[in-house]
Amino acid sequence: MQRNILIIDDDIELCRLLKKCMETEGYKADVAHTGIEGLKLINKQDYHLIILDIMMPEMDGISTLTHIRKTKNTPVLMLTAKGDEMDKVLGLKLGADDYLTKPFSLSELTARVQSLIRRYVILGAASQKPHCLTFGSLVIDPAHMRATYNDQDLGLTGKEYDLLYFLASNPGQIFTKKQIYQNVWQDEYAYDDNNIMVHIRRLRKKIEPEPRNPVYILTVWGMGYKFNGDVDNEY
Repeated sequence: MQRNILIIDDDIELCRLLKKCMETEGYKADVAHTGIEGLKLINKQDYHLIILDIMMPEMDGISTLTHIRKTKNTPVLMLTAKGDEMDKVLGLKLGADDYLTKPFSLSELTARVQSLIRRYVILGAASQKPHCLTFGSLVIDPAHMRATYNDQDLGLTGKEYDLLYFLASNPGQIFTKKQIYQNVWQDEYAYDDNNIMVHIRRLRKKIEPEPRNPVYILTVWGMGYKFNGDVDNEY
């Protein structure tokens, strides 16, 4: 089955290069040069991955991402300029799954694309995650790659779901940041603590009754994080 990728970037030459690179790897790649144009394509068809530049006229990447996350959990790989740390953090908070800093190599881009699509398509398959995980009012549904609380969909992004499923599949086990990164991001750990902490914080806001006093995802100081599998139904 061919995988569909959407590239949203106002740099015409870069888009041509990325499109050619993706097609060489066997993907079908569409291109949009504005956020508005990209949203129109997203509303017309489904994509397995969206490559999204932050700096664009009319509607920047952050605004485009916000619109995407209202209806889609498609993995989003953001392209950022060197030194735009605040944009990276904001993008992660709003639902980006990963980011690349320009300039980047095509081999690195290809590796990130393959990793994100593999998690989205293969690791999310019902055959590999057949049973719902239930912890009090929180239910994690692998067949549909979603989580609900009191029967209300929590609207998790692909990366948030992967993170939650990984921790919840091993209740009570403590994982270091390195272990979490290698298992969820499926990449070599580069001491990007901020990336993991942002996703943990964002996930807590969605699944915890009181994010400041979490009952599901617990911090084990000096070690890492663990999922509490002994949550009473009163939560």
